[in-house]
Amino acid sequence: MKQRTPFYCTECGNELAKWAGKCPACGAWNTIVEQPETKSSGKGKGKSALGNQMTRRRACPVTDLESSEEIRFSTGMGELDRVLGGGAVKGSLVLVGGAPGIGKSTLMLQICSKLCEFSKVLYVSGEESEHQLKLRAKRLRVESGQLYVISETSLSDILETVAEEKPDVLIVDSIQTLYNDELDSTAGSVTQVKGCTLSLMQLAKGQNITVFVIGHVNKEGSIAGPKVLEHMVDCVLYFEGDHHSSNRILRAAKNRFGATNEIGVFEMENEGLREIPNPSEVLLSERPEDAPGTCVACVMEGVRPVLAEIQALVVPNGYGSPRRTSNGFDYNRAAMLLAVLEKRGGLKVSVCDAYLNIIGGLYLDEPSADLAAMVAIASSYLDKPVPQDLLAIGEVGLTGELRSVSQMEQRISEAQRLGFKKCLIPARRAEQLRSHYALELIPVRNIGDALRAVFHQRG
Repeated sequence: MKQRTPFYCTECGNELAKWAGKCPACGAWNTIVEQPETKSSGKGKGKSALGNQMTRRRACPVTDLESSEEIRFSTGMGELDRVLGGGAVKGSLVLVGGAPGIGKSTLMLQICSKLCEFSKVLYVSGEESEHQLKLRAKRLRVESGQLYVISETSLSDILETVAEEKPDVLIVDSIQTLYNDELDSTAGSVTQVKGCTLSLMQLAKGQNITVFVIGHVNKEGSIAGPKVLEHMVDCVLYFEGDHHSSNRILRAAKNRFGATNEIGVFEMENEGLREIPNPSEVLLSERPEDAPGTCVACVMEGVRPVLAEIQALVVPNGYGSPRRTSNGFDYNRAAMLLAVLEKRGGLKVSVCDAYLNIIGGLYLDEPSADLAAMVAIASSYLDKPVPQDLLAIGEVGLTGELRSVSQMEQRISEAQRLGFKKCLIPARRAEQLRSHYALELIPVRNIGDALRAVFHQRG
């Protein structure tokens, strides 16, 4: 019988029966490759890589299972614990993705300092030697006899080391460097990534070991084989940041044990990553004074209110086709706000180039930033600065009306804590909130009221 030869997409791992120029799952072109299936030498499917290390598990009633809170433990970094939903979970498989050099290995090695206080950690590196790991651990001041390191890329050798050392936490850096001898493909391919991740998942669930896996992001911005990895692991964390900036943001794209709307903020220093428990204060620390085209918005990242500076630049266009650019803000929403500002606010921005930028590397996808963005654009167009102690919160509709947003109390409390004196909010909630806060709440019903309140009633 002729051996079946399936085709795989190198971007998303989608399997096809025949070759195609475009992947029907992710839409990528020229990513379909032929990959002959290999016969497993193990007795059972998915157990060959683990050999006899895993014993057969028996089913039991759910009422007999214990739900102890002690299965979750702290990693020693509050920002990472926040993103994970309160800490790491025993027996979980966590994928940490990000661009090369962004700080993933530094983050994982730093948490070893705290983890080694109560558990045994095995750090597997397929990219660095043991001596290189020692130098980096010395720079990060990570010294513990409970931290074991090994430079290895063979999955079978790694599983044997795990069986010998019996660690509580396993860190693999990175998944693209591992290979399984039983799979006839190169390391980093979709087949190898799928097979190695499956074996690590079985190891985590079977022996109750917490496994952290580092995955590099390709030039398109996705982890190699993202669909394959995301449905296997328990948590998917993305480490983001600009190489030209010291700020780093950790986001959760998937979390079976917590929410996915939390972020962790770090700053990269010579001694490693430093946690930023109050990102609002850092993001606003270098805000210019009395400069037109800037306004402060307050967005919710999970349960944490974050104040972000929105900058806008509006200049006359001399080429006939106005240019629109947004960085950290949805392009289509920015274009909609410009149209509303011209139609309902009376500002002729259609003949101007408009640039919108969010300071600090944040991406604001929440409607509560609409009002602040429009105030910043109007400030640049009119060349009039927004008062330094004023921020704006509210969603803008196509008719120019202002709509209230959720969790207004937390947003106003954060603004008051950071020293703001005035807050531009939708009029519907103003009466309910006015008696609870010391700062001045300015109620506005539409974009016209907002422009008059900011630029004609200062002082």
